[in-house]
Amino acid sequence: MPSSAEEALLGALLAELAAAPDGMSLPRLCKRLGIRMSVLLRTLAYLGDDAIGDTSGPGWVRTFEDGERTLARLTDAGCAMARSLSASEMPPAPHARDIQPDVDVPPVRG
Repeated sequence: MPSSAEEALLGALLAELAAAPDGMSLPRLCKRLGIRMSVLLRTLAYLGDDAIGDTSGPGWVRTFEDGERTLARLTDAGCAMARSLSASEMPPAPHARDIQPDVDVPPVRG
């Protein structure tokens, strides 16, 4: 079961991509969501249609190349999911403190 931070990220990502029907570049998505690229790539993999282990994803997003840029776009299934979420159900974008770091980083002492 996803945590509340993961649910917030999923909702915010769907909302951002729903507002960009032609797709949005991955760096721009990171900036708008306040997350690192590694977190975005894991989330896109989770929401795509590729299998992770023995489980296929829901197929809500896909990535594609546009020249030198990689963009993400909602699929028809993703658009339907985004439409099914009302504005009151759509969680706000997560704050950076809600996202768990990839590695443990020791505190800076100075």
